[in-house]
Amino acid sequence: MTAPDLAILRFGGRPIPRGLADFTVHDVAAPKDVDAVAADRLVVVGADADLASVLTRLMRTERLDVEVAYAPHRRSPATRAYGLPTGRRAVRQARTGTAHRVPLIRDDSGHVIVGFALWTGDPALHGEAVVDDTVLFDGEVPGVRVEPTGTMPGLRAAVDPSRLRRRRWVAGRAAQLGTTGAVVVRDGEAGARAVRRSTFYRHTQGWLAIR
Repeated sequence: MTAPDLAILRFGGRPIPRGLADFTVHDVAAPKDVDAVAADRLVVVGADADLASVLTRLMRTERLDVEVAYAPHRRSPATRAYGLPTGRRAVRQARTGTAHRVPLIRDDSGHVIVGFALWTGDPALHGEAVVDDTVLFDGEVPGVRVEPTGTMPGLRAAVDPSRLRRRRWVAGRAAQLGTTGAVVVRDGEAGARAVRRSTFYRHTQGWLAIR
């Protein structure tokens, strides 16, 4: 990679890692700021929600052929879900790593998730959820967690466990919820209002992850 081919997307004024200091830095204050950055490879310096916002813009503007690297200081739900490097290794991979097409998980409102999503109720979640053809729950549960996976079919979902119980994951292409009311949390950010239906699913085209 040469300098003109790589651009840094910085969120929240975060410090740029030493190994990336020679490249052009674009401060992102709003999601649409990503649209003006023309580069073959974008390096996200921010949090999981920032990476998700970049991928959301690339999906909406049909630019999923742009390679995306993530340079967090420490592990996060997104690095675990996609097997992404962190720290110094993430910096090295951002400069010289190879892109791999991986599943892109979005919801029916057009937002991408990279680490996890939650369906939560107040205080419980009432309704039914299915993953592909498998019923995840029917009735009342504490909540549901949905995560992307780095390989097909693309996502997994599980009911949030009660005491002393482990999550039972169900993998599939899509997870769908019908409910009396739920708040959708995407990569730690809660939606503005409750919904009665919500779906997370694998987009027709994956994203090009540097890992």
